[in-house]
Parts: sequence; C-alpha cells; structure tokens
Amino acid sequence: MLEAGLHALALIMEPARLLIMTAGVVIGLALGVIPGLGGVVGLAILIPFTYHLDAFSAFALLLGMASVTTISDLIPAVLFGVPGTVGAAASVLDGHPMAKRGEAARAFGAGYGASLIGGIFGALLLALAIPVLRPIVLYLASPELLSFCIFGLSMVSVLSGKAPLKGLTAAGLGLMLAMIGGDAQTGTLRWTFGSLYLWDHLPLVPFTLGIFAIPELVDMAIARTSIASNAKDAKIDFAGQWLGLRDALDNWWLILRCSTLGAFLGAVPGLGAAVIDWIAYGHAVRTEKNTENFGRGDVRGVIAAISSDNAKEGGHLVPTIAFGVPAGASMALLLSAFLMHGLVPGPEMLTKHLDVTYSIIWTLTLSHVIGAVVCLACSGLFARLAVVRAGVLVPLVIMVISLGAFEGSQSWGDLYSMVFFGAIGWIMKHLGWPRPPLILGFVLGSIFERYFFISSQIYGAAWAVRPVVLAVFVGAAWVILPPLKKHLAVTIAAFRKLQFGALRFGTDTAFSLALIAVILVGFSTCFAWPPAARFVPIAAMTIALFFAVLNLVTELFGDPAMMPTGPAEAPSLPDGTTATLTGGFGIVGLRIFGWFVGFLILGAVIGLLPSLALLVFLLMWLEFSERFTNAAVTSGIATVAVYLVFDRIFAFPWPQSLIGDLIPVLRDITGLV
Repeated sequence: MLEAGLHALALIMEPARLLIMTAGVVIGLALGVIPGLGGVVGLAILIPFTYHLDAFSAFALLLGMASVTTISDLIPAVLFGVPGTVGAAASVLDGHPMAKRGEAARAFGAGYGASLIGGIFGALLLALAIPVLRPIVLYLASPELLSFCIFGLSMVSVLSGKAPLKGLTAAGLGLMLAMIGGDAQTGTLRWTFGSLYLWDHLPLVPFTLGIFAIPELVDMAIARTSIASNAKDAKIDFAGQWLGLRDALDNWWLILRCSTLGAFLGAVPGLGAAVIDWIAYGHAVRTEKNTENFGRGDVRGVIAAISSDNAKEGGHLVPTIAFGVPAGASMALLLSAFLMHGLVPGPEMLTKHLDVTYSIIWTLTLSHVIGAVVCLACSGLFARLAVVRAGVLVPLVIMVISLGAFEGSQSWGDLYSMVFFGAIGWIMKHLGWPRPPLILGFVLGSIFERYFFISSQIYGAAWAVRPVVLAVFVGAAWVILPPLKKHLAVTIAAFRKLQFGALRFGTDTAFSLALIAVILVGFSTCFAWPPAARFVPIAAMTIALFFAVLNLVTELFGDPAMMPTGPAEAPSLPDGTTATLTGGFGIVGLRIFGWFVGFLILGAVIGLLPSLALLVFLLMWLEFSERFTNAAVTSGIATVAVYLVFDRIFAFPWPQSLIGDLIPVLRDITGLV
C-alpha cells in the first residue's frame, strides 16, 4: 500500500497533472463564489472534457474542482450573508455578523484554516477508512439512517437561540414544505395546488437563497449602507487573517470533532451536504463553553461549519469508491466518470486500481492546500466588495442570486419561490423567528419520510429498538431537552395566568396566528390522501401546531420580565435603533419587494436576462439615486459578463417569455427570450 501511495503521489506531482489540478481548483473556487452553483454544476460541465485524459489526470481535474467549492463558499457567506451553496448555509450565522463589525479578515482566516484542516482530515480518513468502514457502512440499514435524521432534527433546539418554541415550530413547517409534491410511495400529489412546478417538490436552492440571502439584501437596501461601515473595517490584512488562523489552531479539538462528524456523515448515503454543516454547528453550540454569542459573530461557529463541510468530501468518496454507492448528487456524477474511464467502484479500487484510489486521496489533500493558499492571497480583493455602496452592490448581487436560484429546476417557479420565501424570511428575521430550523426541517423532511416508510415496511415497530437507533435517540434527547426545558417554564407560567385583560397583541402574535392558520389549512386538505401519503405530513403538522400554540400562548400571556431578552435575529439600524416591521422601515421594505415583483412580471414578458439588466439599471438609478451614466454602464457591463459566462460557457437554458412567443424570430436570433 505504501508503494502504491508513493507511486500515486509521483504521478500527481508531474507538472502537467499538477497544472490540470490547479486549473480545476481555480474553476472550483470561481463556482463556489457564485450562489447556486457548485460542485454538481462543475462536474456536469467538466466530465465531457476528461474523455481523452487518462484516469489520473481526469480525477485531478474533477476532484480538484469539486473539493474546493466549499472553501470559496465562505466568501459570499461572510460578505453578503448569501451561502454560495446550500452546504455553506450554517457559515452565514456567524460569518456575516463578523463582517458587519469589521472582522471579515478574521472570519476568512479562521474559515480557510478550518477548511484546510478539515479537508486534509477527510482525505486522511478516506485513506484509512475504506477497508475499516466497509462492514460498518454495510451494517447501517434504514432504521439507523432514520435515527440519524431524527438526531439532525434534534439540533433544532440549539439552532433556535433564545426562542426554542419558535424554532421547533419552524422545523415542523420545514417538514411540511418538504412534503410538497408527489409522494414517492403512492404517487399522491400533496399541496401542489394545481401547479406543475410543485409536482417534483420544492427545489432547495431557491428556498435557501430566499430564506437567507434576500432578507440580508433587503435590509442592506433599506439601510443604504455597505456591509462594513468603512474601508478600515473591510481591510483584509495579514494580521487579521493570522488572527483567524490562530483561532483555528486554538480550536483544533473542535475542528477535529466537527471534521469527524462531517467525514462520517458524508460517508452515509442519503443524508446530503445540506444537513452536515447544521449538525456540526449544533454540536458546537451544545458542547462548547460560553456559547451565548453563537449566531451573533462567534468565530467558533464559522470554524465548526466550514471544517465539517470540507471533511465531508472525503467521506462522500468512501461509499462511492468502495461500494459504488454515491453519497450525493456530485458523487453520482463522479461515478459516471469512473465508468467512463473503465473503472468499476468496488474491490478492484482497493486492489487492482489502488494507485488510482491513492491519487484521488492525494488530489483531495493538495487541492485543499492550493485552494486555501489562493483564497488567503485573494481575500483582500474580495473584501473590497464589503465597502462598495449598497446602490451598486445590492442590484448586482440580486442579479447573481437570481441566476443561481433559477438553477433549482430551471423554471420561473424558482424565482417566484425565491421572492416569496425571501419575504417570509425577512418577516421571520425581524420578528425574532430563527431561520436555520426551517431550513433543517426542509432538508431532512423527504429523507426522514423515505427512511421511515422503508423501516416501517421492513421492520415494523421493531426498527426503534435496534441498538444503534436507541443510542442515537439518547443522544437526541440529550441535545433537545435542556434548552427546551428552560423555555417551557415561561410557557407554563403563561398558561397559569390566562387572563385576557393581560393579553398582549402585536405583529409577532399576528404572524404566529397566520402560521397556525396555514397549519390548520394543511390539516383540512390532507385527509383525502391515502394513509401512507398522509402519515408523515400529519406528524409534521402536529409538531408544528403544538409548538406554535405554546409559542402563541407565551406571546399573548407570558410575563415580559421572564421572556427572552430581545428577538433572536432582529437587526439594528445605523442610528442604533432596532428595526421593526412597522413604520417607515416596513414601508421601504415593501417597496423593495415591489421591485422584485415588477422584475418577475417584466421577466415573463421580455425574458430573464433583459429583465435582470433593466432591474439592475432601475434599482441603481431610481431606488438608490446613482447617476444615470453609472447605472447604465454598470448594468451593461454586468449583463455582458453574465451573458458570456452563463450563455456562452455554461450554455444556460434561458426561460421562454411572452415576447419570444409573439416574435419567434427574436428567440431564434438571440436565444434569450
């Protein structure tokens, strides 16, 4: 094995292959910066170009690209509060607040250091674990996978900050949203409301961008401020990044724990990248000391999320190489590359083609080193975006995330979903409703339902008493009960004083009532479904309704002195006052969302790219009062750049519009409408 490993290293270090791997790293870093794109898109683009390459060069290019998209994910997550991919969503919680208070350099340094250690750890685990983990992975059946989902859902309590009842309600709503679409067991269409777009479930990318990205952009547009208050705050110098690197080294034990979680969970087929960073983040909140600043700019939150996110890449490759079982969408594409080059995953990869396996391990290791060095060197350039005026930055980021959201299922419904859930996320943010539990429930919903159905069919009720399942259940109870117990005392006290004279009603209770109404409507429509199609949705709605009612009672009758101090995520305005949905702040917010609605209407008429170009121009000129020439030149340059990248390079499938239907020759000539 040592001989095969050294032979593989010599092959990878050949100048031509090293250059190919570096090219893949650069492509991966670029894709990671663009929200909505990532390893899956990059693999789909690059695999055809590896046809005439040997296996070592092909995987140097493919894995060089796929392994580093998670590193550059940190750039939009920290600077804009926009996850580059869904696997970077947890990095937003602490990374973006750090950038707002002028610590972007520290966040970058800590993130790159943690990603480097996590990535190398994942590669090392891959080297050691394939022979060892084979019997373990084969032992994990649907009950164990179901218990992992339940453990992931238990992280809701620690992701909810000071509002666990709201967090558990949001998680139940996320589970409900995951049930939208055709039921895999019976084919029943659930909550599609006659929309063909919803038949194949609600896409994750536009949902995530709506919940996390749009609220941050809207608040930035309302406040008319850049991300950092001045150029000094946004300066990414070596001292700032070195401080972050020292944070990563000081928290080496946290990195190793989260990397282990990421690598192990990455090796479990079906869990998905969007779950792993949340579980690692919840683990950090639950096990670290002095966690009151998590979610407000604690560097340990960045370290936990990014280290697990990078380590999962090595874990993903374990079942892919050893068993031919892809652990996710990107690994499914990589599996096709294996077959294209005459390699059959399984025992041969550990015997006959052991040198190829070790070349993959070396590629993962070297790619993370190159990616971290490139990001550290270029962070100063990226950080200049933090002091760009909101009137320039916000419209351009809206253009990019709109294109990223459209990648969800490549239909107008993706953009409608992004704007709709953007409004929901904005309201949740300003009313103190934690958003991570909503995402976690949505991500785990379909996985939970699939494994629950399989476990029940094969094992009956006995699935719940398998040893691993029981152990995971104990861990879930250990995670969820302590935070919930403290808050339930406030709710019990509120139940004891149900006196309507003490009733307190406001926008928060109105929103709670609206959510309860949505849940009740869901109940009223699901009883016509077959039992197999309605069991999990009813369970999700029951959870959501129970905690929503408890939260409503607490809001209406709870003692203000016992309530958590301040809303969980409500931001402060530049003048130091707290932003609320009432008054001028809410009116300006409605106007910003009005621009989004106008863009969707205009896009249906003239096409996506022309409407985005016009949106950027009008937002800069009319909403942000930028000079006419500046708005025209900026929107023109951005449109040309988007056209060259997305149309000429990525062959982007532009959606059809009314003008293209009326004037077919225009569609034939441009391909844009």
